[in-house]
Amino acid sequence: MRIAARKGGFAFREMDNFVYICGKIEAMKQRVYIDTSVMGGYFDTEFAKDTVPFFESLYTGEWTVLLSDQLNKELENAPERVRELLKTFSPVYTEYVKMTSEAEHLANKYIEARVVGKTSLTDCQHIAIATLYRADILVSWNFKHIVNLGRIRGYNGINLQQGYNTIEIRTPKEVMHYETK
Repeated sequence: MRIAARKGGFAFREMDNFVYICGKIEAMKQRVYIDTSVMGGYFDTEFAKDTVPFFESLYTGEWTVLLSDQLNKELENAPERVRELLKTFSPVYTEYVKMTSEAEHLANKYIEARVVGKTSLTDCQHIAIATLYRADILVSWNFKHIVNLGRIRGYNGINLQQGYNTIEIRTPKEVMHYETK
């Protein structure tokens, strides 16, 4: 726990994803990094059922969405409607993050540890960027290389070895708060 800031003469303390303000604990908005598969999932018949409501929660500010230059690069050859989807995010709820040499180094550590093979470097770059920019959750539909329990353990093991935090990796379906009637 650390003192995060002072507002109006009152200190508040940050505790993971909660803030303690004047005797009350309040949830902080979580920061979610999305990869390319989530963008494509918006238009995919199999994944749209869970991806569209997830995007609606992004549009309403339930989350702060992290969009990377790596995502932009991958979408250059995507269908136009997928590329246009990037323009629908409000700058108010969006943080733009970049690939850095530190992220490249961490991504290569995942490869060196054989969490995934060399052909999955781009996936590793997404995870490294999300880790370094302290995303609370990386959201993906990539079950083979990202949303996979063995691989998640591998990525997080390397993160800890390198002195970084672990990262939650989930699908849009897993992070949604569906109302039951």
